[in-house]
Amino acid sequence: MNKIVIKLGTSTLTQGTKQLSRRYMLEIARQITHLLEQGKQVVLVTSGAVAAGREMLGHPTVERYLPSKQMFASVGQGRLMQIWAELFSLFSIQVGQLLLTRGDFSNRQRYLNIRDTLHCLMQHGVLPIINENDTVATKDSRVGDNDNLAALVSNLIAADRLILLTDQKGLYTSDPRQDSKAELIPVVKHIDSSIFALAGGASAALGLGTGGMYTKVQAAQLASQSGTSTTIASSSCPNVLIEIAAEKPLGTLFLAETTTRESRKRWLLSEKHQGAIQIDSGAEHQLRHGGASLLAVGIKKTMQSFERGALVQLVSLSGQPIAVGVTNYGNQEIQRLIGSHSRHIEDILGYSYGQEIIHRDNMTRIKFNEDL
Repeated sequence: MNKIVIKLGTSTLTQGTKQLSRRYMLEIARQITHLLEQGKQVVLVTSGAVAAGREMLGHPTVERYLPSKQMFASVGQGRLMQIWAELFSLFSIQVGQLLLTRGDFSNRQRYLNIRDTLHCLMQHGVLPIINENDTVATKDSRVGDNDNLAALVSNLIAADRLILLTDQKGLYTSDPRQDSKAELIPVVKHIDSSIFALAGGASAALGLGTGGMYTKVQAAQLASQSGTSTTIASSSCPNVLIEIAAEKPLGTLFLAETTTRESRKRWLLSEKHQGAIQIDSGAEHQLRHGGASLLAVGIKKTMQSFERGALVQLVSLSGQPIAVGVTNYGNQEIQRLIGSHSRHIEDILGYSYGQEIIHRDNMTRIKFNEDL
């Protein structure tokens, strides 16, 4: 379990009060620091901006409509990040903020930019802290809740585990607040309508659920299909993050139904490619036998117009399809880089998205139907 995405909801951060619990947030910071010191890569998805805004404005009575929520988020987001930054600074941990909407995940170029930023932050020991950008998100652009946002982030970085903390110990056979005989379900192998029914009753099973356990199961399903296992556990459990990272049986574990490699491979092979790149014999040999990334020096020409983040086909000098992959550069950029050494990319373009035109992790062979 090397890459972990942790999501904290408002009820967890406030611990049932009307304001953020600095004491609880400090405890979370301590546990995350412990994971980082173990060499884990951690991304924190946090709610709480609206709660922080309400707190700062003295909990005013306002109409319950979107601009009011956006006002609170605008006031509170900076304060929320300030608190996190101050708490993590006690452990000498730097933090970086990302505010995202659904549009950032549906636009391929923005998707890649977010992924690259997250990887760069983690590589330099900076803790990424993510929240939905409530101040500008509209109904069409909102993810809808930070549970699903965390699942999208898990998919983006190919996380090993998604941890969703809540006020319940996990998923039960029935509502434990109403049924004293309700039992905790330790492991879920497959999420279907019966699991959604347990998460929110009949209305949730019909797709009418709007929050709580339903959205957590929804997030677990999304993560599972992307190759990430999910744990839903109680925020009140001592050392909950440390225990889960140590594979202790806490809460409900939703097993991944595929691997991240299989998930990515299926997507690469099923999607329609948007262009093609012809490579020389040396690059072909490396791709077939060495499992290397595609570098500019091995490219002969590009075919069709495509943007950064496009799915393209790699073909040999004879025109035989060899692989498909997601390109880090657009068609026009690649044409300027053809035959160049990777160290000259920034000199030629004035910027760089990395040394690889297509990284091996984002490439799949066509002939043998397997990852490079």
